[in-house]
Amino acid sequence: MMRDYFFYTDKMTVGYDGKPLIKEIEIKVNRGEILTLIGPNGAGKSTILKSITRQLKTIGGVVYLDGKMMQKMTDKEVSRRLSVVLTERIRPEMMTCEEVVGTGRYPYTGTLGILSSKDWEKVSEAMEMVHASELKKRDFTAISDGQRQRILLARAICQEPEIIILDEPTSFLDIKHKLELLNILKHMVVRRHVAVIMSLHELDLAQKISDVIVCVHGESIEKYGTPEKIFTSEYIHELYDMTSGSYNADFGCLEMEAPKGEPKVFVIAGNGSGIKEYRRLQRAGIAFLTGILHRNDIDYEVAKALASGIIEEEPFEQISEKKFQEALESIKSCEKVICCIQKFGTMNRKNEMLLEAARQMGIQIERR
Repeated sequence: MMRDYFFYTDKMTVGYDGKPLIKEIEIKVNRGEILTLIGPNGAGKSTILKSITRQLKTIGGVVYLDGKMMQKMTDKEVSRRLSVVLTERIRPEMMTCEEVVGTGRYPYTGTLGILSSKDWEKVSEAMEMVHASELKKRDFTAISDGQRQRILLARAICQEPEIIILDEPTSFLDIKHKLELLNILKHMVVRRHVAVIMSLHELDLAQKISDVIVCVHGESIEKYGTPEKIFTSEYIHELYDMTSGSYNADFGCLEMEAPKGEPKVFVIAGNGSGIKEYRRLQRAGIAFLTGILHRNDIDYEVAKALASGIIEEEPFEQISEKKFQEALESIKSCEKVICCIQKFGTMNRKNEMLLEAARQMGIQIERR
């Protein structure tokens, strides 16, 4: 039942100037959960978030917060339970970062908006949590985009919400601060039992941090479910209409398009030793073959995206004579063999034989 959820939308329709963009949206999240919207640029993720936070008027449907219709709640009632971090750049005049964070306490102040010593303690705690204490006295308009993002998150935390709505919260952040921000959100979800609804472009991060994924595509919510259900390589290609390169859902990584042309390089690899070489060759635009790889080898997943051809073997089996001969024939058409394996074992002994055969044929050998 929908009413069992802390926050949910019932057949909500959103758009601009009365024109529907996305129809019959049903989003549901409980305290202690992270729900993430994904989808291509322009799909309407930000429009959905602005609509559920009442910054845009919904065209149809109802939004419920803890069983109450948000349309019937006052701004103060909503702001005591829900905080928002959107991508629009606010430009407060002559305000320090500390003062901007302090605006998160306004739902709890009187008509004059004067903060108490307890309120300022909350401000300090929130800034500490996002590692922004050193910015307290800085002019908010004079700091970097990444620093502003952290200040706005501190303002949302300072509000002591039960649910936080964030639109692309990792925008403008370097990798260190992306991870810090997401860890802060996870901490609030686990320790404070806060609900989080956000949009993300970084699919690898969405896949790792989210409890529920909502896929926005076309005029509707196309898919809704756990990351395990949503993140398949085939579906992500379809959702984003990918026409070049590839996305590997198991590893959560993107690979560039494979080099074109007739392969004149054979890469002997395995156990993750070949990935750097595959990508180096791809950057140089050099087509290559690789093997002999077991299909459960980590190299195999990247080779599928970047190699012109793979000589592959069944998982957990010793390399067969048949596969050895197949690889040997492939090497005969190559001008160079690059060996990435430092030490050969029982299972891939025939790769060592392959290297020796290439040497005897007078083919150029490079060791990595």
